[in-house]
Amino acid sequence: MINTPAMVVASWWSRAQLGIFVHWTPASVPGWAPPHVPAAELPAAGRRAPLGWTPYAEWYENALRFPGSPVAAHHRATYGNRPYTDFGRDFEDGLAGWDPAGWARSFREAGAGYAVLVTKHHDGFCLWPSETENPHRTGWHTTRDVVGEFAEAVRAEGLRFGVYYSGGLDWTFDDRPIGTAADMFSAVPRGRYPAYADAQMRELIRRYRPDVLWNDIAWPASADEIRSLVDFYRFTVPHGVVNDRLLPYAPHWRGLRLPGAKALYNWWDRRTVAQGEGFVPRTPPVFDFRTPEYARYEGSDPYEITRGVDHSFGYNRNSGPNAFIGREALTSLVRDTAADGGNVLLNVGPRGEDATIPAEQRIRLEWLAEEAGALTPDGPIPG
Repeated sequence: MINTPAMVVASWWSRAQLGIFVHWTPASVPGWAPPHVPAAELPAAGRRAPLGWTPYAEWYENALRFPGSPVAAHHRATYGNRPYTDFGRDFEDGLAGWDPAGWARSFREAGAGYAVLVTKHHDGFCLWPSETENPHRTGWHTTRDVVGEFAEAVRAEGLRFGVYYSGGLDWTFDDRPIGTAADMFSAVPRGRYPAYADAQMRELIRRYRPDVLWNDIAWPASADEIRSLVDFYRFTVPHGVVNDRLLPYAPHWRGLRLPGAKALYNWWDRRTVAQGEGFVPRTPPVFDFRTPEYARYEGSDPYEITRGVDHSFGYNRNSGPNAFIGREALTSLVRDTAADGGNVLLNVGPRGEDATIPAEQRIRLEWLAEEAGALTPDGPIPG
């Protein structure tokens, strides 16, 4: 079951060219992160914990754990001592104005063939009323079935539907501050978490039959257990595709907490980061396509470039105009990647307080819709 470059990903995915990623979590309520600083410049700026200074706004809760971080200063000034968990209630209140059909229509008009929703990010908040109870944070989920409504809306527009799940991190199970890559892998939870993650992933598969299974960071179990999970998925959704981030848990990750091992691993990680802003994940035992993040891919496997319209995936109200990808760069990225046989998974980060896609992000979907509309006499290409 180990993939090789000769394996062919599902034909519908190969033809899609464009997918839309949606990062929408309680962190979308404060919706704030510092401006982007290239990773290579962070140590020189005196920041030895780059992930505490990340422009990824969806990492807000982790950044709060670094008292000297920009997020911690912003939070004190804006919210005082208010706990992060309060944003879960605000997020749910914001759902009152949500228009999933409108979102799906805009994705289809942009030329997308599929849409992937973050169902649980690293903060552990679930966008569906999961039957698998979180033992550490009761009720840490929406009462409304956001995942089901989103799936129904995008499928009604002719798009395929995918689920993102943070298998490698869940801060309700392990809340130690994560400042570096070594910290991240040493924080993959153990104990009750592997069974919890497996149960939730199987629940998502049974309940929504997603066309895309998009895990993040790693998986808290062995390669054999990953194969069992993927076998269950392929049996349930024969046409489904799996991304390349089901990296098996390695016992030596615990040793990355030790200063010497941590320093060595972080040095190695910096050397393996792709040229430019992003990176390409390590190769797991089971996958259908690669997922370079803010980076190009030079290999021979099917691939999907994933990135936000700015330097974040979650909504960042602190992103200035220069942080957003321009029209020519965006259309060229989609066009050139398709010509190379790859897909682009372009992320939008809706606001948490009112469930709307901000204007700076909507305009980029409109640019793509105009580009797609120019390719057919009758309007945008169907999803």
